[in-house]
Amino acid sequence: MPPRSAKSPVVAGASSYWRDARAPRYAVTLAAPLLVLYELLAAATAGSGDGAVRNGADVILTSAFSAVAGARGPLLLGVVMVGGGGLLIWRDVKKHGGPVLSRLGLMLVEAMALAVATWVVVGSLTQGLLSRLHLLSGPSSLNVPTQLALSLGAGLYEELLFRVLLVGALLFAGEVLLGWSRRVSATLAVVLSALIFSAFHYVGPLGDTLTIASFTFRAMAGLWFSGLYVTRGFGITAWAHALYDVAITVMLG
Repeated sequence: MPPRSAKSPVVAGASSYWRDARAPRYAVTLAAPLLVLYELLAAATAGSGDGAVRNGADVILTSAFSAVAGARGPLLLGVVMVGGGGLLIWRDVKKHGGPVLSRLGLMLVEAMALAVATWVVVGSLTQGLLSRLHLLSGPSSLNVPTQLALSLGAGLYEELLFRVLLVGALLFAGEVLLGWSRRVSATLAVVLSALIFSAFHYVGPLGDTLTIASFTFRAMAGLWFSGLYVTRGFGITAWAHALYDVAITVMLG
């Protein structure tokens, strides 16, 4: 008879999956196809009537690298993303072994389920408010392929900028610099990043018109995705965000 403290295979497997989904060998590997799909769609639509339209978070990161490296900024960003991601995966694989394909598939299924949950939690709870205030956005003037590219870019670059970098920096500041507990640091990081994420959508020539209702909607989405990132990691959150945006594009397109 096994000791009472021993976990059953099912419980142990669930615990392992929950932990591994956040590890680079799974999270970064799962997110990598988003980069490929986004770049392919962005390149394919660059010659369309919409021109070369890029995701806003992508533009911010590219501009930051261009400020340092000039015209080679976009190339440097690509090298940092691919090289840095590859290094994280290599170090994780060296320590724990390679990712299991079936587990990556399960993570993608979880991301699909979370995309549906995003629709229910974020979309349904705010749709009534926006409709009553007559503030729902009309159909986008961009063509569908361009919108799909932007949706995939949102899942990748917005999660990279606002979750990996921003939430990560806020967590570091809270836990390491200020000595707060993980729970307090995570709570404040989620809230602050959500407000910044919402405000980001009103910046630049393609930014929306600022209204209290739409800002609240975006802040709720930021809370949801930041919470997902803290609990489920980058890969699953990036795909959940991308699939949610793609679903909206398909339904409204």
